[in-house]
Amino acid sequence: MPPSDSAQPLPSPTLPPRGLSEDWTAVCLGLLILAVGFLVSTLSRPGNLAWDVSEADAKSVKWDSPLKTWIGKTGGWSTSPVDALRDKPKAVAGEAPPAKGKINLIKFAGVWLATLLIGGLAIALRGKLSFGFLPAFSCLFLLAGLSYVLAGQEVIADYNLEYALWALLVGLIISNTIGTPVWLRPAINGELYIKIGLVLLGAGVLLGRLLALGVPGIFVSWVVTPIVLIATYIFGQRVLKMQSKSLNMVISADMSVCGVSAAIATAAACRAKKEELSLAIGLSLSFTVIMMVVMPMAANFMQLDPVVAGAWIGGTIDATGAVAAAGELLGPEGSERARIGSETAVTIKMIQNILIGVIAFGVAIYWTKWVETRETDQPAIKVGVSEIWKRFPKFVLGFLAASIICSILFASSTYGELWVNSVIEGVAKPLQGWLFCLAFVCIGLDTNFRQLFPYFRSGKPAALYVCGQALNVLLTLLMAYLMFGVLFKNSV
Repeated sequence: MPPSDSAQPLPSPTLPPRGLSEDWTAVCLGLLILAVGFLVSTLSRPGNLAWDVSEADAKSVKWDSPLKTWIGKTGGWSTSPVDALRDKPKAVAGEAPPAKGKINLIKFAGVWLATLLIGGLAIALRGKLSFGFLPAFSCLFLLAGLSYVLAGQEVIADYNLEYALWALLVGLIISNTIGTPVWLRPAINGELYIKIGLVLLGAGVLLGRLLALGVPGIFVSWVVTPIVLIATYIFGQRVLKMQSKSLNMVISADMSVCGVSAAIATAAACRAKKEELSLAIGLSLSFTVIMMVVMPMAANFMQLDPVVAGAWIGGTIDATGAVAAAGELLGPEGSERARIGSETAVTIKMIQNILIGVIAFGVAIYWTKWVETRETDQPAIKVGVSEIWKRFPKFVLGFLAASIICSILFASSTYGELWVNSVIEGVAKPLQGWLFCLAFVCIGLDTNFRQLFPYFRSGKPAALYVCGQALNVLLTLLMAYLMFGVLFKNSV
């Protein structure tokens, strides 16, 4: 007798996801990397260095992490990209220029092994490790290395076309020509890499630097930023009438806070599509190159004080590297004006970076309590703390924890200052750069122009960025001049 139609197989039980979430994986690994960095630096500290070392004695001490010789970037080159892998022998006064150094693959191999371990452990913690990860990641790493080599060409470097732009282009070219190979998929985890990098970024955002510029620096960084973000979002919705609210929010945060880092955190909070995140990052990188060149010229034309000019640049240009480069363009190379401008700009940008967590938390609350409830036909749902916590990008907690821990150690003593600097310069910064580079290649590999075309067709994203950045430039200039040129003049 045939089975009746009503005899249906029982549904299989839904198994809970294995391993940690992406955000908690980033927090755990980011803090673990810093812990290993501090341990290795402690074991290699100079023998004459004690906790109570005086500031005078510390000036003669050089404390480099031994990992610094294993984790680094490729070098610069002019005519042959092979030179990017050579040692750079130091020139000696009075002697002939040194010959080209030997090919040195130690740093390249060392950073491949370090990032392979980080990536493999991250996937393992999430319960997704496969045998295909090793070849896939090795290929991905070579693409990231190619991006660094391209960025190291001396003409390109002079224009500060950084590795992030090349990494994104490399990924985009592959995905939009031959297509992203299936076997490469196990290693394509762009958001995970960049979240780990953001936790490491927290180590360099020292709260003590916030106090270096005091009240005027806080006003430039923390007052203008939320005003521009909210105004840009409202402009996008009510004037440009952008269909995608999440794209509107990600571009607004990217442009007003600190570029790519803020875009990633905000995209996680409002659940933006990967294509929307790619578009926001592309706009940011493109306009950053232009602003890095134009703003120092404008500051010099207006004859702004270097502190005012530095604060203006730091509060508007997105990428921290571009901020430092733009600050140095305020005067001749090595001049006092260039030094003051660059230091002020970077410090303002660091203070602004602290807002990443605050902005992400605010967006998570706004999106769950207002945006999503209004987009359904059902009555407004009361959103509790649990849903906001669920939406909140947890990796921001790792960013804040790294910042607080390193700030406490840095401020504790001269020993602590040297210790933190050795970890930041020898471990956190180079690994953060490579993880970001891997992430941008992944974003490019995951992005197809056909999917981006509907956003470009209207021209609204570019119009939003241009109008929002224009407002940002004007308000930041007014606030920087008011704080550093009038109210707190000569106090910094």
